[in-house]
Amino acid sequence: MPYPTPLPFAFRLSAGGLRATALAALLALSACGGGGGDNAPYAVPSAPAGLGYADTAPAPQALAFVDLAATNQRGDARYATLDTNAGVRVLSRFLEVWEPSTRLVDAGATAPARDGFPAVAASAWRGIPGDATDGTVKNAAVHRENIDYVVRATAARTAAQERAAYLDDRRGKNYSTTDGLGPLTDAWRRAARQTTTITGVPADAATVAYDDGGNNTGVAGDANPEFGRAIAFVQSMGNNASTEPAKRFYKYARPWRWSSGVRVVPALESAKSGAPATDGGFPSGHSAEAVRNAVGMAYLVPERFQEMLARGLELGENRIVAGMHSPLDVIGGRILGQASAIGNIAATAPEARAAAREQAQKTLMAAVGAGTPEQFLAYAHAQTTAQDRFADAATNRTDYRRRSVFGFGQAGDATRPAVVPKGAEVVLETRLPYLSDAQRRVVLKSTALPSGYPVLDDAEGYGRLNLLAAGDGYGSFQGDVAVTMDAQRGGFHARDTWRNDIAGAGKLTKQGSGSLALAGANAYTGGTEVAAGTLQAASASALGRGPVYIGGGTLATWADSALRLGGSYTQTAAGTWNARIGANGAGQVAADGTAALAGTLTISFAQGYVPKAGDTVTVMTAGRVVGRFDTVSASGFKAVPIYGSDRVQVQLVALD
Repeated sequence: MPYPTPLPFAFRLSAGGLRATALAALLALSACGGGGGDNAPYAVPSAPAGLGYADTAPAPQALAFVDLAATNQRGDARYATLDTNAGVRVLSRFLEVWEPSTRLVDAGATAPARDGFPAVAASAWRGIPGDATDGTVKNAAVHRENIDYVVRATAARTAAQERAAYLDDRRGKNYSTTDGLGPLTDAWRRAARQTTTITGVPADAATVAYDDGGNNTGVAGDANPEFGRAIAFVQSMGNNASTEPAKRFYKYARPWRWSSGVRVVPALESAKSGAPATDGGFPSGHSAEAVRNAVGMAYLVPERFQEMLARGLELGENRIVAGMHSPLDVIGGRILGQASAIGNIAATAPEARAAAREQAQKTLMAAVGAGTPEQFLAYAHAQTTAQDRFADAATNRTDYRRRSVFGFGQAGDATRPAVVPKGAEVVLETRLPYLSDAQRRVVLKSTALPSGYPVLDDAEGYGRLNLLAAGDGYGSFQGDVAVTMDAQRGGFHARDTWRNDIAGAGKLTKQGSGSLALAGANAYTGGTEVAAGTLQAASASALGRGPVYIGGGTLATWADSALRLGGSYTQTAAGTWNARIGANGAGQVAADGTAALAGTLTISFAQGYVPKAGDTVTVMTAGRVVGRFDTVSASGFKAVPIYGSDRVQVQLVALD
């Protein structure tokens, strides 16, 4: 299930329990009778050492968009070049595919001389591919695939896709993206007082109206005291975010001008611009606006973080389906949209960000009748895919990854390390609130897209950001990771799930009173330590391939199959293991190394699994079992542990 239910047991926090050395002495003297066991002395290991350092993600030594976003202007000679305009510069890898006729923000634009910068005259570019004023294709294979992709997409378009493409073209982009909130959409639109006049595809294409007569984002500020701060925050994502400077710099035509094989949605034919010299395709303005709106709303409603990001990229793909933009146009829109949103969130004072987030949560919780953050999270994911097209997390991940590269291959260097833009960690501030800024930067680095794809390898790192994957926690532990969660703060502080497949040589240490679930196919090798709170193993390989040490708090094995450990399992007297046993080995631990046991074992039973008195259930297999639990209990039964040399079983006895 996508969001684990709260664990119904009390946490046992370590308060100075037996240290590993004392426990080793006890285990060396233990006689594991009552079912056998291993009597040979065994030195219980200490907690895994890990690598001994944390990973870092320093900001690149490049001009930072977050510092220079105000230069993203047209009609100003100071910001007319690649070097002086941040919005143009962040897209500069497009120059490996296409060389514009001039490297100036000058398509249909002039600017007087200012502050020592020369005047800008309007470009001679006419916007017609192949014209004498046109630019130059520098990577013929990438350019050809860019246009051919649109030909294929528009030829294969279904009626449902055509309708969606039309709506995303005509409606206000923020109104469109709000349906990424799923069960919360209606509550958001009511609170925002958000409206649209575009409700369907007109029967007569000649009657198409260009502008949505609604109010797009809704009502902001004091005029909307219950939700105005939230709406003002979303509106601020558009500050210094125009795609016009880049369009007028790169001067790259729309796909339907490149190929007659591109089939524009019939109802949009009358919306096609008749002024090609000011109608560049790269980057896509709709895509950029959708992405920055989606990022801003994901920040305010992190309960729908991944779903909102998925909706932002879906709107971009609909621009291709409409025939209005190419994949590279849309990718460029994503890059600039992310940079704009991150820059504007970072530019907002922390107290103003917090106030907008608090207002959004308070108003939406009241609107849907959620009394706690946990109830609100559950409500936000209450619908099935029949009602909420973003309900399936795996589909969101697949589609987001596909929409980030659109089938292009890694034609460039595929070995470049990922870099993280300055200030980008702010985007994860509400989704991963229990991590530090430095940790959030490493999350962004560890989940970044591979290098080598067209356009993506910008110097700041915006092109390779995979924000949806970052919302699922680390992608690798290249250093040791300590996670401290405070359950009393509620929300994600109290309970969260990481779904990425985590690699790397680092160690994970779970600290604090909250509960963290690991649900990926993990292969990290540095080991796992539970020091406090709860670490839930929600997949068969949740704890990677290193040793596992339960020094305090609780390990919960609640997966649908046995938890497989490539190393040893150590549980001290201060540790608790909660095993939810089910069919086919569910809830068991299968360790290749030695299992050294102490502390508490509590057994519950998965839904649909109905044991009876007299049954003997296996809870653990290991290369060797030493020691024994101090306390063993089973829901609804008296539990009698049976210790073997390589396994632990529990006989279920009827209660008196």
